[in-house]
Amino acid sequence: MTKTLWTGRFAALAVLSIAATAAHAHDANRLADMVRTANNRFENVAAATAEGYAPIPCASGITGGAMGIHYVNPTYLKDDAVDVAKPEAVMYEPMADGTLKLVAVEYITSKGPASLGGQLFNFNSAPNRYGLGPFYELHVWAWKQNPTGTFADMNPNVSCDAMKGM
Repeated sequence: MTKTLWTGRFAALAVLSIAATAAHAHDANRLADMVRTANNRFENVAAATAEGYAPIPCASGITGGAMGIHYVNPTYLKDDAVDVAKPEAVMYEPMADGTLKLVAVEYITSKGPASLGGQLFNFNSAPNRYGLGPFYELHVWAWKQNPTGTFADMNPNVSCDAMKGM
């Protein structure tokens, strides 16, 4: 093959790669928008508690960042259904003034492989730090931007530091 032909093929691959990345980002934004619309009621933590969600301690990452305080609905955790408007956990970042700010939701099921809006869930084997059997989970950072990705577990922009004085 000639040098020109190789250069043309590499250029085509680069364009396809950029297009695939843009399509994935568009799909991530579309799912985050769908999740935000279905769950904006949880901006007030009282809505979560009224729907049966209860808090578990703030979860921080070993290498930094956090998930925040998970408010978990045990009924949804047991039913294995994946419903955009009924996340198994609603996640809040504790603020210095004692308030909680909605940052994300988490979908959890033991049935898999699982997906929501075309996004595959992550698999967690057992034993795990949650004391659950094997499960599939998907975090959706719909209210706080996550530089490591819309569906990453930990968010380097979230902190549990405000909990230290409580």
